[in-house]
Amino acid sequence: MHQSSFDKMCSFRDRYLAARKHEPLVILDLGSQDVNGSYRPLFDEGSWKYLGADMSSGANVDIVLADPYCWSEVKPGSVDVLISGQAFEHIEYFWITMQEISRVLKQAGLCCLIAPSGGPEHRYPVDCWRFYPDGFAAAARFGGIEVVEVFTDWTPGDTYTDESALWKDTMLVGRKPRQTWFARRKASVRRWMMCKAAAWND
Repeated sequence: MHQSSFDKMCSFRDRYLAARKHEPLVILDLGSQDVNGSYRPLFDEGSWKYLGADMSSGANVDIVLADPYCWSEVKPGSVDVLISGQAFEHIEYFWITMQEISRVLKQAGLCCLIAPSGGPEHRYPVDCWRFYPDGFAAAARFGGIEVVEVFTDWTPGDTYTDESALWKDTMLVGRKPRQTWFARRKASVRRWMMCKAAAWND
């Protein structure tokens, strides 16, 4: 994890969660394995429960997901805040992931996603995508998530001494809207169909 990504997630915490320090928030970090850094210290509040989720066990992983697109290990509507940084470029069918994010979030739950718009190929184990604001916003809408803000940091600045300037991260903050029973049911059927389609491709 490069420093500018960590700083963006810190900014998200300060802007959107600072007033909620005493709420028992469940915060799920998608793609949490500590390869070269972790967001866990940012969410180490007494009332908050931070959970790291990834596809394989390792440092900073509390939940190992058996399926990248159907997270049976996480109950629907059980997460207050979902965060993810430097993971979406490695997810082949990220639009299905957006649907799973919507499924696990509580109504009015927040997500913060950070992914590069540039930089060299870096497979882990694959490197599929780069994201601009319009692309992240479209993915959020596909998943039924309202866009609160989305932007690309085109010029991270020369204050960083690591590779931050290479990646020019795009950051999305989204909110799951309150839904009727029919809307929830419709989204559930669509998620099921998309998961099946992903499985058929594998």
